[in-house]
Amino acid sequence: MAFSQAQFQAAVDKINSGMSDLSGKIQQVIPTAQSAVDQWYVPGFVADAVMWLANKVVNIAEALWNKFVELLKGVAAPVLFFVDAFDWEDVKGLASGVAGELSPTVLPSGQHWTGTAQQAYAKIVPPQAAAATRIGAISDSTAIALGVCAVAGLAFYVALGVILAQFIIAMIGVIAALGSVAFSWAGVALAVGDTTVSAGLIITAVTTLIAVLTAQTQQMVSLHGQTVDNSVFPGGKWPNPNTSSYNSAS
Repeated sequence: MAFSQAQFQAAVDKINSGMSDLSGKIQQVIPTAQSAVDQWYVPGFVADAVMWLANKVVNIAEALWNKFVELLKGVAAPVLFFVDAFDWEDVKGLASGVAGELSPTVLPSGQHWTGTAQQAYAKIVPPQAAAATRIGAISDSTAIALGVCAVAGLAFYVALGVILAQFIIAMIGVIAALGSVAFSWAGVALAVGDTTVSAGLIITAVTTLIAVLTAQTQQMVSLHGQTVDNSVFPGGKWPNPNTSSYNSAS
């Protein structure tokens, strides 16, 4: 699965629209329940049970609505991951270009320049090429890690959209059960049970996302280890290309 900004925006729009629909459904539950039980033929104990169930639905729905609000606080992250991954691939391209330009077959210095300085220059070029190659490799790995995070974020918010849509369907079932002419408090109870499924689905989606991001965190730690590896960056910095360090004017 590749990251698509258009698909991601569609998923977010679906969630936002669903949130608005859910808010409206929450406001319908209590009035619908009250209207259903406010009939002469509904026994008091049934009315009490139904109103308890209606309030239970509202509590579940409000908790879910608040959970979605919380999860949407990080909605910009997948797009930022994707943009940063794109930028890191640009860094890889630049580093690869530097490594290519420092290839011994490309440098003309050996054909027009001789002496101690030329030898020192030729000696210092390979470490710079190696450093540029390492930067390219690190940039590529960073871009891949960020890309995986972006795709995981896309999958997560698509899953949330599906969960929200299922929950709204369950809410419609509850409201329909409450307002049905063939009123049944048992039917209402069954419909309420359907609304509890979404909470478990959200936990599953969050757990899956955390697992992916945890793996990527480990990858980022590995990348940090590569950046501080002095075997390619002597002294922990880019090799010095300044000709004054060659100590020769020949």
